[in-house]
Amino acid sequence: MRKFAAEFFGTFWLVFGGCGSALFAAGIPDLGIGYLGVALAFGLTVLTMAYAVGHISGGHFNPAVSFGLLAAGRFPGKELVPYIIAQVAGALVAAGALYLIFSGNDAAAIDNTKAGAFAANGYGDLSPHGYNLKAAFIAEFLLTAFFLIIIVGATDKFANGRFAGIAIGLGLTLIHLISIPITNTSVNPARSTSQAVFAGGQYLSQLWLFWVAPIAGAIVGGLIYKFLLEKKNGE
Repeated sequence: MRKFAAEFFGTFWLVFGGCGSALFAAGIPDLGIGYLGVALAFGLTVLTMAYAVGHISGGHFNPAVSFGLLAAGRFPGKELVPYIIAQVAGALVAAGALYLIFSGNDAAAIDNTKAGAFAANGYGDLSPHGYNLKAAFIAEFLLTAFFLIIIVGATDKFANGRFAGIAIGLGLTLIHLISIPITNTSVNPARSTSQAVFAGGQYLSQLWLFWVAPIAGAIVGGLIYKFLLEKKNGE
């Protein structure tokens, strides 16, 4: 139970901190944190929770990461579904908390015909800068694959594990710096689901991409590290 609770709270913090920064702090004229600030916020949520609860659950906070670690041989398959349930539940509760705060401003409204509504992910008309389905899929696939390579490499028994959380957090920051203009950055199906549920409209019909591309990319990244990069005994 402790592991599932850690995944719940870790994913809650990722969504609340990352999406919260996008909702409340990114677009303030002259004082807003912009794309750079949001990217840092997402990276900091993972970095802080990696050190806070990573020793309990492994610090996945992301269904794609769980799939990728399974492919890399670092995670038992019997725990995959409970981890994903805990992650999605944490993300949904965080989005609910964000919605309660967001609705406390009479001028605030969710326009699900516009890109970035409620910090949701999208492509085409719902992409922050108009990137199509193909571009969105390629970006989400590649970035999640490299995220897994970073995670598996940084936590390898031959790596300096003390700095794993920093490498992973900065890796997620870089991912957001690249892809916020493309898809508003997912690489995390739980994060995408929570925001799409509250944004509604076409965000829900586009949600499939933000499950399929990150999970496929994560599996490929995990396999690449396992078969091409991982140091074997005696090597």
